Formats: sequence, C-alpha cells, structure tokens
Amino acid sequence: MKEQKYAIEIQNMTKRYGRHRGVSDLSLNVEQGDIFGFLGPNGAGKSTTIRSLLGLIKFQEGSARILGMDVKSRQKDILREIGYMPSEAMFYPSMKVKDVIRLAADMRGMDCSKEAEMLCEHLAVDQNKKIEELSLGNRKKVSIVCAMQHKPRLFIFDEPTSGLDPLMQAEFFRLILEYNKQGATCFLSSHVLSEIKKYCKHAAIIKEGKLLCVDTVENLTRTNAKRIRMIKDGVEEDFVYKGNLNELFAGFAGHDIEDIVIEEPELDEIFMHYYEED
Repeated sequence: MKEQKYAIEIQNMTKRYGRHRGVSDLSLNVEQGDIFGFLGPNGAGKSTTIRSLLGLIKFQEGSARILGMDVKSRQKDILREIGYMPSEAMFYPSMKVKDVIRLAADMRGMDCSKEAEMLCEHLAVDQNKKIEELSLGNRKKVSIVCAMQHKPRLFIFDEPTSGLDPLMQAEFFRLILEYNKQGATCFLSSHVLSEIKKYCKHAAIIKEGKLLCVDTVENLTRTNAKRIRMIKDGVEEDFVYKGNLNELFAGFAGHDIEDIVIEEPELDEIFMHYYEED
C-alpha cells in the first residue's frame, strides 16, 4: 500500500459564524514528517481551522483529510491517531494530575504509563497535586502529557507554549523534535514567530480568516528590509527601510548624519511585513 504523502490536506475550507467570518476558502497541505507552523495573530482563524479539522465544529464548504481520512466521515478513526492540545485545556478541578493523565490514556484503551512517567519527569509535573492547585503553566504541562503519552502519528497544538516559562518551552520543543525523529508530524499554531523560525520546516500565515502564503520558514523570513538607527540633524531616528539603500543615502545629502547603524530587522517586523503588504 502506498504511503500517504500528506498528514493534513485542506481544500477550499470555509467556516462562517452567521455574518461573522471564520475562515474563507483555505487550502493547504502538510507533509508527513513535517513540523509545520500555522502563524497569525489572535483572532486570525487558527483555532477555527484546527477545530474544523478535528470535527469539533462543522465547516460549510470545502473538504479536509487527516492521514488520508475524511474529517467528516471518519472523525473517530482520526482522533485515535492524533494528539491534540487546545490553547486552553480544561480538566476536572478536584482530580489529581495522575488520575487525569490515566483517564486520558484509559479513554484510548491504552497503557501509556511508561511514556507518561517520562514526560512528567522531563516537564517537572507533580502528579499528586489536584488540578485546582495548579498554575496556568502547570495545567498546560498536564495537557502536553495527555497529548503526547500515546505517541500519536500526528500532533496538533494550538498555542502550546503560552503560559510556559522559557525553560519548559525549550523542553517542550525538545520533546517535539524527538517524536519527529521517530516519524511523527506536528501542526503547530502560534503567534510567536521566533519559535516557528527556530523549530518549524514549513509555515503558513493566516490573516482575518484568509491564507496569505505557505512556504518554507527560510523563504518566509527572507527579506531585503533593513532596520536603520541613526542620529540625523541631532534627532534620533529608528525605522525599517525596504527600498534601495543608495536612494536612502542620496536623501541624506545636506543633512548632518552623526551616527548610523544598519542591521537585519527583528523577526516580528518581518512577520508584520506580510500583513502590511496585504
């Protein structure tokens, strides 16, 4: 049997909430074994896309397949093969962490105890605490364990690092890279460009429910824009310039340039470049 090339296939997906937009005519493919970033600010349509893929909400037009299976007709089969982490995970507050993790495994009919122990150790999860005693970051770590412990073929994460401290963010991505080496695919929604740049191979950028572009992360972050910091006529100036530098310098004629620094723009500035152009 020929191996499925794409882990996720979306064709012309449209989801409307009455008169309000959700996503419009969205199409993209995620290859097996990829770590794919889904970029956009809050409210861009990232969560709507993910929930539509999982069958948690129904889209009106288009089609979608996960691991070769239609999301509308084979939702249960799909959910067995994925590890999903929502942006805000809700658990029974009076349950202990270890019982929540075991419940997640039991619902799949699997013994995940060995993998769960490893994950709890790496993420410093206290299994004896009750959910209601945990901070946002620690609840997030429980959610990570529940999504990873059954070693799925596909991870779907919605803003997974919000609420995690930098140390835990790094550990989370280390785990993702390890599972990826073992063949898992990861679809990662985020508004933090730096983590997409560092860990993802390909990415899509979405704005107001519409896909702006899909490309390699290397291509998406390549730009001829420069950040200019200078003191001109005694006044400090700081801006991003996208034109011809010779024309910029020609415009300095007759001005007193006391100091000038030309450098690459910040990643967030490159990210905003797509929104401004659109």
